[in-house]
Amino acid sequence: MARIVQKFGGTSVADLDRINAVARRVAQTAADGDEVVVVVSAMAGVTDEMVERASTINSLHDAREYDVVVSTGEQVTSGLLALALQHLGVTARSWLGWQIPIRTDGVHGRARILAVETDELEARLARGEVAVVAGFQGLGPDRRVTTLGRGGSDTSAVALAAALKAERCDIFTDVDGIFTTDPRIVARAHKLDRITYEEMLEMASVGAKVLQTRAVGLAMTEGVRLRVLSSFGDGPGTLVVDEDEIVEKQHVSGIAYSRDEAKITLIRVADRPGVAADIFGPLADADINVDMIVQNVSADGKATDLTFTVTESDLDRAILVLGEHKKALGYADLVSDANVVKVSVIGVGMRSHAGVAQCMFRALAEKGINIQVISTSEIKVSVLIAEEYTELAVRSLHAAYGLDAA
Repeated sequence: MARIVQKFGGTSVADLDRINAVARRVAQTAADGDEVVVVVSAMAGVTDEMVERASTINSLHDAREYDVVVSTGEQVTSGLLALALQHLGVTARSWLGWQIPIRTDGVHGRARILAVETDELEARLARGEVAVVAGFQGLGPDRRVTTLGRGGSDTSAVALAAALKAERCDIFTDVDGIFTTDPRIVARAHKLDRITYEEMLEMASVGAKVLQTRAVGLAMTEGVRLRVLSSFGDGPGTLVVDEDEIVEKQHVSGIAYSRDEAKITLIRVADRPGVAADIFGPLADADINVDMIVQNVSADGKATDLTFTVTESDLDRAILVLGEHKKALGYADLVSDANVVKVSVIGVGMRSHAGVAQCMFRALAEKGINIQVISTSEIKVSVLIAEEYTELAVRSLHAAYGLDAA
Protein backbone atom coordinates (compact mmCIF):
# COMPACT_ATOMS: atom_id res chain seq x y z
CA MET A 1 0.00 0.00 0.00
CA ALA A 2 1.32 3.43 -0.97
CA ARG A 3 0.30 6.96 -0.08
CA ILE A 4 -0.31 8.99 -3.24
CA VAL A 5 -1.19 12.65 -3.77
CA GLN A 6 -3.05 13.27 -7.02
CA LYS A 7 -3.52 16.79 -8.34
CA PHE A 8 -6.02 17.62 -11.09
CA GLY A 9 -5.86 20.93 -12.92
CA GLY A 10 -8.66 23.08 -14.30
CA THR A 11 -8.98 21.33 -17.67
CA SER A 12 -9.19 17.95 -15.90
CA VAL A 13 -12.21 19.13 -13.88
CA ALA A 14 -13.65 21.52 -16.46
CA ASP A 15 -17.20 20.19 -16.27
CA LEU A 16 -19.30 17.55 -14.49
CA ASP A 17 -18.43 14.81 -16.99
CA ARG A 18 -14.73 15.34 -16.39
CA ILE A 19 -15.22 15.51 -12.62
CA ASN A 20 -16.98 12.14 -12.81
CA ALA A 21 -14.09 10.78 -14.90
CA VAL A 22 -11.61 12.00 -12.27
CA ALA A 23 -13.74 10.34 -9.56
CA ARG A 24 -13.54 7.01 -11.39
CA ARG A 25 -9.74 7.31 -11.68
CA VAL A 26 -9.38 8.20 -7.98
CA ALA A 27 -11.76 5.38 -6.98
CA GLN A 28 -9.62 2.89 -8.89
CA THR A 29 -6.47 4.08 -7.10
CA ALA A 30 -8.23 3.67 -3.75
CA ALA A 31 -9.52 0.23 -4.78
CA ASP A 32 -5.92 -0.80 -5.49
CA GLY A 33 -5.29 -0.31 -1.78
CA ASP A 34 -3.48 3.03 -1.86
CA GLU A 35 -4.15 5.92 0.50
CA VAL A 36 -5.21 8.84 -1.68
CA VAL A 37 -5.17 12.60 -1.20
CA VAL A 38 -6.61 14.53 -4.14
CA VAL A 39 -5.85 18.22 -4.73
CA VAL A 40 -8.06 20.08 -7.18
CA SER A 41 -7.97 23.37 -9.03
CA ALA A 42 -11.03 25.41 -9.91
CA MET A 43 -12.98 24.34 -12.98
CA ALA A 44 -11.45 25.84 -16.14
CA GLY A 45 -12.20 29.56 -16.44
CA VAL A 46 -13.76 29.97 -13.00
CA THR A 47 -10.82 31.72 -11.33
CA ASP A 48 -10.55 34.18 -14.24
CA GLU A 49 -14.27 34.90 -13.83
CA MET A 50 -13.83 35.53 -10.10
CA VAL A 51 -10.84 37.82 -10.73
CA GLU A 52 -12.89 39.82 -13.23
CA ARG A 53 -15.81 40.15 -10.82
CA ALA A 54 -13.60 41.32 -7.97
CA SER A 55 -11.82 43.83 -10.20
CA THR A 56 -15.07 45.11 -11.68
CA ILE A 57 -16.72 45.76 -8.35
CA ASN A 58 -13.62 47.40 -6.85
CA SER A 59 -10.45 47.87 -8.92
CA LEU A 60 -8.57 48.99 -5.78
CA HIS A 61 -9.65 45.90 -3.89
CA ASP A 62 -8.82 44.79 -0.37
CA ALA A 63 -6.42 41.87 -0.98
CA ARG A 64 -7.99 39.88 1.88
CA GLU A 65 -11.47 40.05 0.38
CA TYR A 66 -10.03 39.42 -3.08
CA ASP A 67 -8.64 36.11 -1.77
CA VAL A 68 -12.03 35.18 -0.34
CA VAL A 69 -13.57 35.63 -3.79
CA VAL A 70 -10.94 33.98 -6.00
CA SER A 71 -10.52 30.94 -3.74
CA THR A 72 -14.15 29.88 -4.17
CA GLY A 73 -13.56 27.94 -7.39
CA GLU A 74 -11.47 25.29 -5.65
CA GLN A 75 -14.07 24.99 -2.89
CA VAL A 76 -16.76 24.16 -5.43
CA THR A 77 -14.59 21.62 -7.26
CA SER A 78 -13.54 19.83 -4.08
CA GLY A 79 -17.14 19.49 -2.93
CA LEU A 80 -18.34 18.22 -6.31
CA LEU A 81 -15.55 15.65 -6.54
CA ALA A 82 -16.26 14.42 -3.00
CA LEU A 83 -19.92 14.00 -3.95
CA ALA A 84 -18.95 12.12 -7.13
CA LEU A 85 -16.72 9.76 -5.13
CA GLN A 86 -19.45 9.13 -2.59
CA HIS A 87 -21.82 8.28 -5.46
CA LEU A 88 -19.29 5.59 -6.47
CA GLY A 89 -19.33 4.18 -2.95
CA VAL A 90 -16.00 5.70 -1.91
CA THR A 91 -15.78 7.23 1.57
CA ALA A 92 -14.57 10.77 0.86
CA ARG A 93 -14.78 14.28 2.24
CA SER A 94 -13.63 17.67 1.03
CA TRP A 95 -11.11 19.81 2.88
CA LEU A 96 -10.55 23.53 2.51
CA GLY A 97 -7.14 25.02 3.18
CA TRP A 98 -8.15 26.41 6.56
CA GLN A 99 -9.65 23.09 7.69
CA ILE A 100 -6.41 21.09 7.46
CA PRO A 101 -4.92 23.74 8.03
CA ILE A 102 -2.32 24.74 5.46
CA ARG A 103 -0.68 27.65 7.25
CA THR A 104 0.78 30.48 5.18
CA ASP A 105 2.27 33.90 5.65
CA GLY A 106 0.00 36.93 5.36
CA VAL A 107 0.90 38.04 1.83
CA HIS A 108 -2.52 37.81 0.24
CA GLY A 109 -2.60 36.87 -3.43
CA ARG A 110 0.84 35.23 -3.39
CA ALA A 111 1.15 33.64 0.06
CA ARG A 112 3.90 31.16 0.87
CA ILE A 113 3.23 27.94 2.76
CA LEU A 114 4.81 27.82 6.22
CA ALA A 115 3.45 24.53 7.59
CA VAL A 116 0.89 21.79 6.92
CA GLU A 117 -0.76 20.24 9.97
CA THR A 118 -1.67 16.70 9.00
CA ASP A 119 -2.82 14.95 12.22
CA GLU A 120 -6.54 14.84 11.38
CA LEU A 121 -5.83 14.11 7.72
CA GLU A 122 -3.58 11.18 8.67
CA ALA A 123 -6.25 9.74 10.97
CA ARG A 124 -8.89 9.90 8.22
CA LEU A 125 -6.54 8.29 5.66
CA ALA A 126 -5.83 5.46 8.12
CA ARG A 127 -9.57 4.76 8.21
CA GLY A 128 -9.68 4.41 4.42
CA GLU A 129 -11.14 7.83 3.66
CA VAL A 130 -10.15 9.71 0.50
CA ALA A 131 -9.30 13.37 1.17
CA VAL A 132 -10.26 15.89 -1.51
CA VAL A 133 -8.38 19.12 -0.85
CA ALA A 134 -9.04 22.53 -2.36
CA GLY A 135 -5.75 23.67 -3.82
CA PHE A 136 -4.42 27.23 -4.16
CA GLN A 137 -5.52 28.31 -0.68
CA GLY A 138 -4.36 28.40 2.92
CA LEU A 139 -4.83 30.07 6.28
CA GLY A 140 -2.93 33.26 7.10
CA PRO A 141 -1.68 34.37 10.53
CA ASP A 142 -4.77 36.58 10.90
CA ARG A 143 -6.99 33.52 10.34
CA ARG A 144 -8.05 34.86 6.95
CA VAL A 145 -8.12 32.83 3.73
CA THR A 146 -5.00 33.34 1.62
CA THR A 147 -4.23 32.28 -1.95
CA LEU A 148 -0.88 31.11 -3.30
CA GLY A 149 -0.85 32.84 -6.67
CA ARG A 150 -1.35 31.43 -10.16
CA GLY A 151 -0.49 27.73 -10.35
CA GLY A 152 -0.77 27.52 -6.57
CA SER A 153 -2.64 24.21 -6.65
CA ASP A 154 0.57 22.50 -7.82
CA THR A 155 2.33 23.99 -4.79
CA SER A 156 -0.49 22.83 -2.50
CA ALA A 157 -0.14 19.28 -3.81
CA VAL A 158 3.63 19.14 -3.38
CA ALA A 159 3.44 20.65 0.12
CA LEU A 160 0.85 18.03 1.14
CA ALA A 161 2.94 15.23 -0.38
CA ALA A 162 5.97 16.41 1.59
CA ALA A 163 4.06 16.77 4.87
CA LEU A 164 2.35 13.37 4.48
CA LYS A 165 5.59 11.68 3.32
CA ALA A 166 3.77 10.45 0.22
CA GLU A 167 5.49 8.04 -2.12
CA ARG A 168 4.69 10.26 -5.10
CA CYS A 169 2.79 13.34 -6.21
CA ASP A 170 0.96 12.83 -9.51
CA ILE A 171 0.17 16.02 -11.45
CA PHE A 172 -2.63 15.31 -13.94
CA THR A 173 -2.85 17.76 -16.84
CA ASP A 174 -4.04 17.89 -20.45
CA VAL A 175 -0.68 16.65 -21.84
CA ASP A 176 0.95 13.23 -21.72
CA GLY A 177 4.05 14.38 -19.84
CA ILE A 178 7.13 16.56 -20.33
CA PHE A 179 8.27 16.84 -23.96
CA THR A 180 11.66 17.73 -25.43
CA THR A 181 10.01 20.90 -26.74
CA ASP A 182 6.60 22.22 -27.71
CA PRO A 183 5.07 19.52 -29.98
CA ARG A 184 2.93 22.20 -31.59
CA ILE A 185 6.13 23.60 -33.10
CA VAL A 186 8.22 20.46 -33.55
CA ALA A 187 6.28 17.44 -34.77
CA ARG A 188 9.14 15.12 -33.76
CA ALA A 189 9.23 16.30 -30.16
CA HIS A 190 8.94 13.30 -27.87
CA LYS A 191 7.95 12.64 -24.29
CA LEU A 192 10.72 12.22 -21.74
CA ASP A 193 10.48 9.23 -19.42
CA ARG A 194 12.42 11.06 -16.70
CA ILE A 195 13.74 14.54 -16.09
CA THR A 196 15.67 16.00 -13.17
CA TYR A 197 14.26 18.58 -10.77
CA GLU A 198 16.87 21.09 -11.94
CA GLU A 199 16.03 20.62 -15.61
CA MET A 200 12.31 20.91 -14.90
CA LEU A 201 12.90 24.02 -12.80
CA GLU A 202 14.85 25.64 -15.63
CA MET A 203 12.22 24.64 -18.18
CA ALA A 204 9.41 26.04 -16.03
CA SER A 205 11.32 29.29 -15.49
CA VAL A 206 11.92 29.88 -19.21
CA GLY A 207 8.49 29.21 -20.63
CA ALA A 208 7.38 25.58 -20.21
CA LYS A 209 3.89 25.80 -18.67
CA VAL A 210 3.34 22.20 -17.56
CA LEU A 211 4.50 22.70 -13.96
CA GLN A 212 4.61 25.76 -11.75
CA THR A 213 8.12 26.92 -10.77
CA ARG A 214 7.42 27.14 -7.04
CA ALA A 215 6.03 23.62 -6.99
CA VAL A 216 9.12 22.18 -8.70
CA GLY A 217 11.43 24.08 -6.35
CA LEU A 218 9.54 22.80 -3.31
CA ALA A 219 9.59 19.23 -4.66
CA MET A 220 13.35 19.44 -5.16
CA THR A 221 13.91 20.83 -1.66
CA GLU A 222 11.66 18.25 0.01
CA GLY A 223 12.61 15.30 -2.20
CA VAL A 224 9.06 14.72 -3.44
CA ARG A 225 8.93 12.52 -6.54
CA LEU A 226 6.66 14.09 -9.15
CA ARG A 227 4.91 12.43 -12.05
CA VAL A 228 3.32 14.48 -14.84
CA LEU A 229 0.65 12.64 -16.84
CA SER A 230 -2.57 13.13 -18.72
CA SER A 231 -5.95 12.84 -17.05
CA PHE A 232 -7.39 11.86 -20.44
CA GLY A 233 -5.29 8.74 -21.08
CA ASP A 234 -3.46 5.89 -19.40
CA GLY A 235 0.15 6.67 -20.35
CA PRO A 236 2.95 6.49 -17.76
CA GLY A 237 3.77 10.20 -17.99
CA THR A 238 7.12 11.71 -17.01
CA LEU A 239 8.85 11.30 -13.67
CA VAL A 240 10.58 14.33 -12.17
CA VAL A 241 13.31 12.96 -9.92
CA ASP A 242 16.71 13.55 -8.40
CA GLU A 243 19.67 13.56 -10.79
CA ASP A 244 21.03 10.38 -9.16
CA GLU A 245 18.04 8.42 -10.51
CA ILE A 246 19.00 9.13 -14.12
CA VAL A 247 21.92 6.96 -15.17
CA GLU A 248 22.74 8.27 -18.65
CA LYS A 249 22.30 12.02 -18.90
CA GLN A 250 21.63 13.73 -22.23
CA HIS A 251 23.78 16.72 -23.19
CA VAL A 252 20.51 18.58 -23.77
CA SER A 253 17.15 17.30 -22.55
CA GLY A 254 14.91 19.99 -23.99
CA ILE A 255 14.40 23.26 -25.81
CA ALA A 256 12.15 25.86 -24.17
CA TYR A 257 11.04 29.31 -25.22
CA SER A 258 9.26 32.28 -23.70
CA ARG A 259 7.41 34.95 -25.65
CA ASP A 260 6.74 36.93 -22.47
CA GLU A 261 9.91 38.98 -22.93
CA ALA A 262 10.72 42.60 -23.65
CA LYS A 263 14.11 44.26 -24.15
CA ILE A 264 15.17 47.66 -22.82
CA THR A 265 18.41 49.41 -23.79
CA LEU A 266 19.69 52.50 -21.97
CA ILE A 267 21.97 54.46 -24.32
CA ARG A 268 25.16 56.13 -23.07
CA VAL A 269 24.93 55.53 -19.34
CA ALA A 270 27.88 56.87 -17.34
CA ASP A 271 30.41 54.07 -16.81
CA ARG A 272 30.97 54.50 -13.07
CA PRO A 273 30.78 52.28 -9.97
CA GLY A 274 27.24 51.92 -8.67
CA VAL A 275 25.42 52.85 -11.85
CA ALA A 276 23.89 49.37 -12.21
CA ALA A 277 22.56 49.56 -8.65
CA ASP A 278 21.09 52.99 -9.41
CA ILE A 279 19.29 51.57 -12.46
CA PHE A 280 18.03 48.28 -11.09
CA GLY A 281 17.22 49.55 -7.58
CA PRO A 282 14.12 51.54 -8.62
CA LEU A 283 12.97 48.62 -10.78
CA ALA A 284 13.25 46.25 -7.82
CA ASP A 285 11.37 48.72 -5.63
CA ALA A 286 8.57 48.62 -8.21
CA ASP A 287 8.54 44.76 -8.09
CA ILE A 288 9.84 44.53 -11.67
CA ASN A 289 12.07 41.51 -12.20
CA VAL A 290 15.05 41.87 -14.51
CA ASP A 291 16.31 38.77 -16.32
CA MET A 292 19.02 38.87 -18.98
CA ILE A 293 21.61 41.67 -18.80
CA VAL A 294 24.40 42.71 -21.18
CA GLN A 295 26.67 45.77 -21.02
CA ASN A 296 28.72 47.33 -23.81
CA VAL A 297 31.36 49.87 -22.81
CA SER A 298 32.22 52.63 -25.29
CA ALA A 299 35.69 52.93 -26.79
CA ASP A 300 36.60 55.88 -24.56
CA GLY A 301 35.54 53.99 -21.45
CA LYS A 302 33.33 56.84 -20.24
CA ALA A 303 29.90 55.54 -21.18
CA THR A 304 28.09 52.25 -21.61
CA ASP A 305 24.95 50.92 -23.28
CA LEU A 306 23.08 48.69 -20.85
CA THR A 307 20.58 46.15 -22.23
CA PHE A 308 18.30 43.97 -20.10
CA THR A 309 14.99 42.13 -20.31
CA VAL A 310 11.77 42.26 -18.29
CA THR A 311 8.48 40.47 -18.78
CA GLU A 312 6.37 41.97 -21.54
CA SER A 313 3.63 42.80 -19.01
CA ASP A 314 6.15 44.89 -17.01
CA LEU A 315 7.55 46.81 -20.00
CA ASP A 316 5.39 49.95 -19.78
CA ARG A 317 5.88 50.16 -16.01
CA ALA A 318 9.64 49.73 -16.37
CA ILE A 319 9.82 52.51 -18.96
CA LEU A 320 7.80 54.77 -16.64
CA VAL A 321 10.05 54.05 -13.64
CA LEU A 322 13.24 54.63 -15.63
CA GLY A 323 11.79 57.82 -17.10
CA GLU A 324 11.09 59.15 -13.61
CA HIS A 325 14.76 58.58 -12.71
CA LYS A 326 16.29 59.70 -16.02
CA LYS A 327 17.90 62.84 -14.61
CA ALA A 328 19.57 60.95 -11.77
CA LEU A 329 20.66 58.08 -14.03
CA GLY A 330 21.91 60.37 -16.76
CA TYR A 331 21.30 58.13 -19.76
CA ALA A 332 20.94 59.69 -23.22
CA ASP A 333 18.04 57.62 -24.53
CA LEU A 334 15.89 54.56 -23.87
CA VAL A 335 15.03 52.06 -26.60
CA SER A 336 12.54 49.24 -26.04
CA ASP A 337 11.50 46.19 -28.07
CA ALA A 338 8.67 43.81 -27.20
CA ASN A 339 9.07 41.71 -30.35
CA VAL A 340 11.65 39.35 -28.87
CA VAL A 341 11.66 35.79 -27.57
CA LYS A 342 13.97 33.92 -25.22
CA VAL A 343 15.03 30.46 -26.42
CA SER A 344 16.85 28.12 -24.03
CA VAL A 345 18.63 24.78 -24.28
CA ILE A 346 18.57 22.80 -21.02
CA GLY A 347 20.32 19.68 -19.79
CA VAL A 348 22.25 18.44 -16.74
CA GLY A 349 24.67 16.80 -19.18
CA MET A 350 26.12 20.27 -19.88
CA ARG A 351 28.11 19.97 -16.67
CA SER A 352 30.31 17.29 -18.15
CA HIS A 353 30.20 18.04 -21.89
CA ALA A 354 31.87 20.97 -23.65
CA GLY A 355 30.58 22.61 -26.83
CA VAL A 356 26.87 22.86 -25.99
CA ALA A 357 26.82 26.66 -26.37
CA GLN A 358 28.93 26.51 -29.54
CA CYS A 359 26.44 24.09 -31.10
CA MET A 360 23.60 26.47 -30.26
CA PHE A 361 25.33 29.52 -31.73
CA ARG A 362 26.35 27.64 -34.89
CA ALA A 363 22.85 26.28 -35.48
CA LEU A 364 21.30 29.74 -35.16
CA ALA A 365 23.97 31.33 -37.36
CA GLU A 366 23.34 28.78 -40.12
CA LYS A 367 19.71 29.91 -40.19
CA GLY A 368 20.66 33.60 -40.23
CA ILE A 369 19.26 34.25 -36.75
CA ASN A 370 20.96 37.09 -34.89
CA ILE A 371 21.55 36.71 -31.15
CA GLN A 372 20.81 39.89 -29.19
CA VAL A 373 21.54 38.80 -25.59
CA ILE A 374 23.06 35.67 -24.04
CA SER A 375 22.76 34.32 -20.49
CA THR A 376 23.91 31.03 -19.01
CA SER A 377 23.65 28.85 -15.94
CA GLU A 378 25.30 25.55 -15.11
CA ILE A 379 22.68 23.57 -17.06
CA LYS A 380 21.14 26.18 -19.37
CA VAL A 381 22.07 28.51 -22.21
CA SER A 382 19.51 31.16 -23.18
CA VAL A 383 19.53 33.61 -26.07
CA LEU A 384 17.28 36.51 -26.98
CA ILE A 385 16.26 36.69 -30.63
CA ALA A 386 13.64 38.42 -32.77
CA GLU A 387 10.22 36.89 -32.19
CA GLU A 388 9.66 36.19 -35.88
CA TYR A 389 12.35 33.48 -35.72
CA THR A 390 10.84 31.54 -32.79
CA GLU A 391 9.65 28.45 -34.66
CA LEU A 392 12.73 28.31 -36.90
CA ALA A 393 15.08 28.56 -33.92
CA VAL A 394 13.28 25.90 -31.86
CA ARG A 395 13.14 23.45 -34.77
CA SER A 396 16.78 24.05 -35.70
CA LEU A 397 18.04 23.56 -32.13
CA HIS A 398 15.89 20.47 -31.60
CA ALA A 399 17.52 18.90 -34.64
CA ALA A 400 21.03 20.18 -33.86
CA TYR A 401 21.12 18.40 -30.49
CA GLY A 402 19.84 15.12 -31.94
CA LEU A 403 16.48 15.30 -30.19
CA ASP A 404 14.59 14.65 -33.44
CA ALA A 405 16.15 11.22 -33.71
CA ALA A 406 15.45 10.08 -30.14
